[in-house]
Amino acid sequence: MTEPRIYLLDADVFITAKNLYYGFDLCPGFWAGLIKHHHEGRIFSVDRVRSELLVGPKTENLVEWVRNEVPKEFFLDVDSDEVTEAYTEIMLWAQRHPQYFDYAKAKFATGADGWLVAHARIHGGTVVTLEQPAPHSKREIKLPDVCDQFDVGHENPFSMLKELGVQFQLAKDS
Repeated sequence: MTEPRIYLLDADVFITAKNLYYGFDLCPGFWAGLIKHHHEGRIFSVDRVRSELLVGPKTENLVEWVRNEVPKEFFLDVDSDEVTEAYTEIMLWAQRHPQYFDYAKAKFATGADGWLVAHARIHGGTVVTLEQPAPHSKREIKLPDVCDQFDVGHENPFSMLKELGVQFQLAKDS
């Protein structure tokens, strides 16, 4: 029997869901599903993503959800020697890659993406992102391309939700 897949969510999964198709008032089942599957040991993110999500105003609903509803353990610590070593390798690859413009390298170095890939590489997770591969891009280092470079699985949130069997129910009073 194979181990169930562990998912590590990128910040764009939360932000885009909130802003577009799974707003807190429109689809509370999405947010409850993330927490439910976290408690089952299937969905996580990393502490660097938490930091990115908390940049908004304290009264913003995503910030409030992260602060008040999401268990601390949802956001995994990346400060282990193994993850830091993998992260260093990823950063060296990005910085030495002649294809990318310097500003793309600088942006990548300040974000959580490298930490997501490093954690997934060491602990066997699948990165979940809405980003699309762009292997010839010079202006951005895309998360799926980094995953591919370091043999880390990646998929979009819709595939993850389908695999987990998440269903959104119509409210009983509707």
